[in-house]
Amino acid sequence: MRRRLANAYLSSVISISLVLLLVGLAAMLLVNAKGISRYFKENMQVTVMMKQTVSEEDALEFQADLEQAEFIRSTRFVSKEQGRREMADMLGEDFLDVFETSPIPASVDVTLKADYVSADSLEVVKSEISKSPLVDEVVYQTSLVDALNANLSKISLVLGVFIALLLFISFVLINNTVRLSVFARRFTIHTMKLVGATRSFIRAPFLVQAAFQGVFAAFVAIIALTVMMYFMRSGFEQLFEIFRIDLLLTVFGIVLVSGLVICLTSTWFVVNKLVSLKKDELYY
Repeated sequence: MRRRLANAYLSSVISISLVLLLVGLAAMLLVNAKGISRYFKENMQVTVMMKQTVSEEDALEFQADLEQAEFIRSTRFVSKEQGRREMADMLGEDFLDVFETSPIPASVDVTLKADYVSADSLEVVKSEISKSPLVDEVVYQTSLVDALNANLSKISLVLGVFIALLLFISFVLINNTVRLSVFARRFTIHTMKLVGATRSFIRAPFLVQAAFQGVFAAFVAIIALTVMMYFMRSGFEQLFEIFRIDLLLTVFGIVLVSGLVICLTSTWFVVNKLVSLKKDELYY
């Protein structure tokens, strides 16, 4: 009997841990949602085309001044020769052979701070940069900006629905796991009721066990999540430009609280239901 209870307890912990691991992964996406949005926005490129007559020294000086602007995140200078090579790679050397001199001007590739990557803000940025007499044109894809902002909003909505659905599924799965574990001891509960034990007295040991079960399962899930993050960091370093490691403590807290709340809530309702059953109903 003791071995059966131990196996049932172990299987319950494993089941709850797996569900809490999914909760942890969803929580990781949730707490880093803003970082994901910022990452995509700050990697959208704006190209500042210089006039053909602008020398490389003047262009570099302009780049240095541009980097001081509050809306700039980073800049990259592209010389005429480098621009010619990049164009040749895309269109082929034959395309450029028709020109006596290279038509490719020097340029500065710019990435903006995330707060400025919107249609209205980009127009203000474009106007500000274009004030320089050295600038010929400021180029960016308006459709890409609109699509980026629209898709990020949709992704946030879908992510929110997914997490809410996952939490509901987690509650149902853990509730069923706890229910099976407690239901196996329904006759013990009935015996305690026969000798005059109150509902709170009957519930107490089950709630304490549920709390330990929830905490232990949460720690197993946290360890598994930490191992997964370690291997993901080794294989996908760029991913951690988006995910903030310092928010892992928040994720661990969500996993721990979820394990406690769901296990305690499920146990509370299951024990209350079993206490209310008559002897004949215990056999069904």
